[in-house]
Amino acid sequence: MKIGIVGAGQVGATAAYAMMMRGVGSEIVLVDRNAGLAAAQAHDILDATPWAFPVRVCAGEMADLDGAGLVVLAAGANQKPGESRLDLLSRNAAIFAEIVPAVLAAAPATIFLVASNPVDIMTQIVTVLAGRRGVPVERVIGSGTILDSARFRTLLGAHLGISPAYIDARVLGEHGDSEVLHWSGAMAGDLSVAEAARQMGRELAEADRSRIDHAVRRAAYDIIQGKGATWFGVGAGLARIAQVIQGDERALITCSMLTAECQGVRDVALSLPRVLGAGGVVKTFIPNLDAEEGAALKKSAEILKQLAEEVRL
Repeated sequence: MKIGIVGAGQVGATAAYAMMMRGVGSEIVLVDRNAGLAAAQAHDILDATPWAFPVRVCAGEMADLDGAGLVVLAAGANQKPGESRLDLLSRNAAIFAEIVPAVLAAAPATIFLVASNPVDIMTQIVTVLAGRRGVPVERVIGSGTILDSARFRTLLGAHLGISPAYIDARVLGEHGDSEVLHWSGAMAGDLSVAEAARQMGRELAEADRSRIDHAVRRAAYDIIQGKGATWFGVGAGLARIAQVIQGDERALITCSMLTAECQGVRDVALSLPRVLGAGGVVKTFIPNLDAEEGAALKKSAEILKQLAEEVRL
């Protein structure tokens, strides 16, 4: 599968590197308005292929995305001092209004994978823009809370003393402050995390849950404070999504998509568990939630819905 990545900054380049290291894609094309940056990133990644997989990595223009089965959107403007989040969103919407048609002109059958933040709103914007050109909603996916879910699994695994590979725990709703940790559905193997903690002799008290919840929500802030931005975790998550689509795995991935209805809120992009395949989203699962989680997810959906409605398209 040919993969395009629009935006060759840290997130886009790291996603390309992670894909190459996993052997995802037969060809990866980096596109950026700074052509020199795209060329340098592609060259640097290509130099690593002898120790990984012989993926062809190059820089190009929009026309070079011809035939791409997947296009990652990692472009966008940075927030200016004094600029509101809504102003930033409106500027990015204008940028994407140019990018999306240009991508579709070259690759009309592609799947969009949105990584630009705030990712849920940007996913909804891309869905609208692509939908005007006949792209169905299942072919526009946002990375959403795949990274938050990975953080949840990692922290739970560390607390329980179990590899996070065997923890199934998901973060729902917004990739942001209103996200919902799905504690009632978190599992270690076929055991609830509470039962796994009991059998491991490790308490999972309310204070432990609160500490993990806080760490998941604050992770991005801590990383940004230390180095300015996050890119390794999300880059790996984007590579995994690409791998699932390439292999038509029908894997269950928690990611963002324009959703017809969630907790009574209609037409909002947010993260839920979704089955992904070669054509994009195959099915969305509605998880069983306790009352507190259901109320929190509804609030998250309402926040995202209101913000999306305020963006100028």
